[in-house]
Amino acid sequence: MIRATNISHAFEKPLYSGVDLHIKPKESLAILGISGSGKSTLLNHLATMLKPNSGIISLLEYEDIYALNSKKLLELRRYKIGIVFQAHYLFKGFNALENLQVASIMSKQSINHTLLEKLGIAHTLKQGVGELSGGQQQRLSIARMLSKKPKIIIADEPTGNLDTTTANQVISILQNYIVEEEGALVLATHDENLAFTCSQVYRLEKEVLIKEK
Repeated sequence: MIRATNISHAFEKPLYSGVDLHIKPKESLAILGISGSGKSTLLNHLATMLKPNSGIISLLEYEDIYALNSKKLLELRRYKIGIVFQAHYLFKGFNALENLQVASIMSKQSINHTLLEKLGIAHTLKQGVGELSGGQQQRLSIARMLSKKPKIIIADEPTGNLDTTTANQVISILQNYIVEEEGALVLATHDENLAFTCSQVYRLEKEVLIKEK
C-alpha cells in the first residue's frame, strides 16, 4: 500500500538517507524524533507534497508517484490521501459545520455524524472556528479529513493539542478506521506511548531512520 525505497533528502544540511518503509493495508506506522529531525519532511514525501532528492515513493497502485503528472498527483492527494497538519488549515470565516460541508462537497461524501460524536465535537457545529479551542480545531480537522474516506492517512502530530484521554480516543478512531477501510496510517509524534500503539515504530535520529518495533 505504501512503500518508500532508498529515500534521501536535504535542505541546508542532510536530513536523512537510505530510508526504506513498507506499510501494508490495515497497518499503522509511527515516526518519533526531535523537532527539526525531518519527520514532517518525510511525511510530505509520502503525502505527494514534496519530491525527495532521491528514491522512489509507491502508493496504492502507483509504482512511482513523482513520475505522475501534476493533475494525476493532485487527484491522488484529493481523493485517496487524508492529511492532518500541525496547522489545522480550517476556513476561519466559516463555522465548524460549514468547514465539514466544504469537505463533503469536494469529496462527494456525506458528513459522518457518529464520528463527530466520537470525537466530542458534535455540539460545536454552529460555533465559528475562532471560538473553538485548539483541541476542538484539531478534532474538527481530523473529522474533515476522514469525511472524504481516504485510503491513506498522513498525520503530523495529530494529538499535539489534545489531553491524554482525548489523544488516545483520536488515535483509536484513526486505527479503527484503517482496519475497517483497509487503509494505512503514517503519523509523526513526540508521544512514545501513542507511537507504540502502532503496528510499526521508527525513530528519526542523526540522519538515520531506525526501526524500534
